[in-house]
Amino acid sequence: MSQANDLEILLVLNGETMLMDSGHWTKFEAYLVTPSPHIPHGIRYSLTLHDRYNKRLIGFDNAHAIKTKTHKYAARKITWDHQHKREEVINYEFSSAGQLVEDFWNAVNTLLDKDLS
Repeated sequence: MSQANDLEILLVLNGETMLMDSGHWTKFEAYLVTPSPHIPHGIRYSLTLHDRYNKRLIGFDNAHAIKTKTHKYAARKITWDHQHKREEVINYEFSSAGQLVEDFWNAVNTLLDKDLS
């Protein structure tokens, strides 16, 4: 599949909520924005997994900046693309819309396999 098709699939998911048999649910937000230094790929996105009590368990988004952890005297890099794993926020290296969706579902499946076994 081409990157254009991957982007189209991500954009079609905008506004979709998917309920799972376990009571977990996912929510997708994705739309085009003017590319900027903070969002060079021109896609504003938020892909999230929630438990049955509406608590976010996983999230991939670029809705706000995060400061990466550095050594005491090193420069801090501010990044926008990141991943939430429960309470932890880590940098996410966006490469394509297709890879984003694949990474999201891999993280969801890993968490659900662990939590439901």
